Amino acid sequence: VQLQASGGGLVQAGGSLKFSCRAPGRTVSRNVLGWFRQAPGKEREFVSSIGWSGITDYADAVKGRFTISRDNTKNTVYLQMNRLKPEDTAVYYCAVDRDRNFGRRQDGTQYEYWGQGTQVTVSS
Repeated sequence: VQLQASGGGLVQAGGSLKFSCRAPGRTVSRNVLGWFRQAPGKEREFVSSIGWSGITDYADAVKGRFTISRDNTKNTVYLQMNRLKPEDTAVYYCAVDRDRNFGRRQDGTQYEYWGQGTQVTVSS
């Protein structure tokens, strides 16, 4: 399944962006849905995840600025990013987990399906 992500782009520091990511043809209402990012020269890192019940988790770097949500009727996960900083510049990926295990939500290897990656550039 190729997830379809939209959003992202270029924004000034302090601005906002919103991502959406849809899983076409697949019901993901019981899966953990996540967002990861990878900056140039760095490893991919966890950003946020949401369980089927709506329980959420955030990386410390984005806590209080980013909000993850989901619409199970649309098989879609969203990431609202506010008060963006230059250090948020990265390629962002959405993902669907394999085992429906929120306990391993920050582990990228537990995600089975990934979006194509969307660039976010925050200028200072």
